[in-house]
Amino acid sequence: MCSAILNYSVEGEGGPLLIVHGLFGSSLNWKSHARELARDYQVYRVDLRNHGDSFHAAEMDYAAMADDLERLITSQRLDRVDILGHSMGGKAAMMLAHRHPQRVNKLIVADIAPIAYEHEYDGLLLPLMQLDLTQIKSRRQADLQLESAISERLLRQFLLQNLAIEEGQARWKINLSAVCQGIDNITGYPAISNWNIKADSLFLRGANSPYISDDHWVLIQQHFSQAQLVSIANAGHWLHFEQPGAFLAEVSRFLR
Repeated sequence: MCSAILNYSVEGEGGPLLIVHGLFGSSLNWKSHARELARDYQVYRVDLRNHGDSFHAAEMDYAAMADDLERLITSQRLDRVDILGHSMGGKAAMMLAHRHPQRVNKLIVADIAPIAYEHEYDGLLLPLMQLDLTQIKSRRQADLQLESAISERLLRQFLLQNLAIEEGQARWKINLSAVCQGIDNITGYPAISNWNIKADSLFLRGANSPYISDDHWVLIQQHFSQAQLVSIANAGHWLHFEQPGAFLAEVSRFLR
C-alpha cells in the first residue's frame, strides 16, 4: 500500500472542501474556482496520483485514488469533507464516498457517471509518449511537434500544461506510462450493484455533453439515495470552464 500524501494547496477558512481534477489535469486547473469558493470554505486543490506534483505509482485505479484521498484527509486531521470532482476526479470522489463514507459530507460530481466509457485516448497518449524530450527546450517546440498528431490547438495546450521545462530540460509531470497502462481502469468503473451512497450528492452535467445521459441518471438514482441532477445550459464536458458562473452558482447553492 502506498503511504505517500498527495500534493495539495489550501486556501480560505470554513468547512473543508476538496477539489479533484480530471484526466491529464491538475490542481492548477481549478485555481480561479478555488479562489471564489475560498470566500466561504477551506478549499483543498488536490493533485491525484501520477498527475501534477503528486507522487508517481504504477497502480492507477479508483480504489487506489480514493484511498489516497482518505489518507490526505487523515493527514490534515479533518473529519468529514465536502468533495467536488470532475470527470476522473468525479469517479474518484464517488469511490471515496463508497469506500470511506464516514469521510464524505456532501458530494459533487461534475459531468461523469459511475460507468465504463469507450475511449480513444491512444490517439493522445502515444504522441505524448513518443515525443523526444531530449530535443525539447520549450513548450512551443513540443506544440509544433505534436501538431500533426493532435490537431486541436486548445487540446494540445491543455496537455502541454503537464510538460515542465527546468534548466533547459523537459520532463513530463504526468506519469504517462502508468496512465497508459491504467487507461481501461480510468475510463472504466467497478460494478456498483451493491452500492448505497447516502451522502447528499449533486450531479452536474453539461447540457451538450453525453457523459450523463437520462439512462445514466436512472442508474445513479438507484445507488445514490440523496442525489439531485442539474444541467448547465450551453456547456459540454468542460462545463466548469465553459460556464464558470453558472457552475459556481450551482456548487455554492448545493453546499449552502
